[in-house]
Amino acid sequence: MKKILVLFILSIILACSNEGQKLTVEATVKGLKKGTVYLKKVVDTTLVTVDSVTVNGDSNFTLQADIEEPEVFHLYLDKNSKEEDRISFFGDKGVTKIDTKLENFNFYAKIEGSKQEALYQEYLEMMNKLNNKNLDVFKENFDAIQQKDSATIKRTEKALKGFTKRKYLYTVNFALNNKDSEVAPYIALSEIYDANINLLDTINKVLTPEIKASKYGKKLEEFIAERKAEETN
Repeated sequence: MKKILVLFILSIILACSNEGQKLTVEATVKGLKKGTVYLKKVVDTTLVTVDSVTVNGDSNFTLQADIEEPEVFHLYLDKNSKEEDRISFFGDKGVTKIDTKLENFNFYAKIEGSKQEALYQEYLEMMNKLNNKNLDVFKENFDAIQQKDSATIKRTEKALKGFTKRKYLYTVNFALNNKDSEVAPYIALSEIYDANINLLDTINKVLTPEIKASKYGKKLEEFIAERKAEETN
């Protein structure tokens, strides 16, 4: 009897320990009655499904994934989801809560979870503001071309070039100011991978040892080495 009790207690401890190593996504998609939702992440260069759930009437569901360190996951409405039907977020051990709607799945998403996710959302909010301004200038440029307004064309083309520069500089500054977060190497890789190699190198050099040893820290260093080798040849 004592052996059975000990084994029972050990099984509970192991179960709790394993739960602590998992990412748990508690999600609500208002308006979703039927369908399959997939939790995915990039392994090497391939997007793989780590969990899925079939929804049938209840718009609340839970997904889980083993996780060793903070990394980006993607929530898809179905296997062939378009970009706008995907929610990307920084996951970590513990619970991440996602609340959204079936219509405009990505746009309405509210995410609560890791500290990396909060920081990533801060970055994205500023980028959205910059992108909205850029869209306004792009429309003005398009209209000017239609009307053959050379002065406005010249001014807006200059503004569009300036947007790219501002995006790169803001991303670099954000990464430098958050060198102790996995978000720093991630945005360098995902947002400004085609920037001047010196900008990427600047970010790489200031990362803390822990972040350098992280998944995205290693990928950034490898990417920079590849870029330098290509530019040398």
